[in-house]
Amino acid sequence: MILRNLLFFFIIFIFFLSCSKQKIENSTIEEVNLELQMIEAYNIGFEELKKGDALFAAKKFNEAEILYPQSNVAPRAALMAAYSYYSQDYYQDSIAELERFLRIYAKDENVPYAKYLLGLCYYEQIVDEKKDLKSISKSKEIFLQITQEYPKTDFAIDASFKLNLINDILASKEMYVGRYYFDRKKWIASINRFKYVIDNYETTIYVAEALHRLVEIYYILGLEEESKKYANLLGYNYQSSQWYENSYSIFNKKYEKNKIQKKDKSILKKFKSFFN
Repeated sequence: MILRNLLFFFIIFIFFLSCSKQKIENSTIEEVNLELQMIEAYNIGFEELKKGDALFAAKKFNEAEILYPQSNVAPRAALMAAYSYYSQDYYQDSIAELERFLRIYAKDENVPYAKYLLGLCYYEQIVDEKKDLKSISKSKEIFLQITQEYPKTDFAIDASFKLNLINDILASKEMYVGRYYFDRKKWIASINRFKYVIDNYETTIYVAEALHRLVEIYYILGLEEESKKYANLLGYNYQSSQWYENSYSIFNKKYEKNKIQKKDKSILKKFKSFFN
C-alpha cells in the first residue's frame, strides 16, 4: 500500500516535471523567435533608412522595440526611430520619440546623444528670432543641460558653439525691439532693451552697438555724464569699432566735421582720377 502511494506520487512528480520542462522549452523557443523577428525588423529599418524612406524605417524600428522590449537592442531601436524622423525633418515626431526614450530608458548609455538630438530638433526649427521663441528657449535649455552634465563630451563642445549662436539670435531680437523703441523716442523702453543685451549677452556681436545706443539716448536726454560713462566703456572694450567712432563723434563735433570733409576730399580725388 505504501509502495503504491509512493509510486503514485512519483508519477505525479514526473508529470509536473515534464510539463514544467515543456513550458521552459516552449518559452525558450518563443523567446528565440521573438529575438529573430526583432533583429529582422531592425535590419529592415536600417536598410530602409539608408534608402531614404525614413517613415517606414521608423515604423520598423518601433516594431523591433515592441517585439522584444526586454532586449538590450530595444533602446537602440527606439533611438533609431527618433533619428529616422529627424533625418527627414519630421521634428515633432522625433521629439515625441526622444522624450519617450528619455522617460523609459533614463539609465541607458545613449542618453547624452538622445538629449543632444532633442536639442537639435528644436534648434533646427529656429527660423525667425521674432517668432520662434519656444524653439529658441527649448534648444538653449537642453544645450545648457548638456554642457553642465556631460562637459567632456563632443556633444558638449557642439552644444557650446550652438549656445553662442542662440545668444546672438536672442540678442538680435532684443536689439530689434530696442531700435523700434528708439525710432519712436520711447527712451526708457529702449534703454531697458539695450541694457539687457549688455547684461545678458556680453559675448555677442551686439554689445558694441547697444553701448553706443545708450550713449546716444543719454546724450539726447541731456544726461552727459551717464552718456560719457557708456562711451568710456565702449572705448575701453571696442575702441577700433565703428560704434566707438560714432559715439566719439557725438561729443566731438569738430571730429565729425573733419571726418565729413575728409570723406568729401576722398570722393573728389577719386573723381579727378578719371580725367588723369
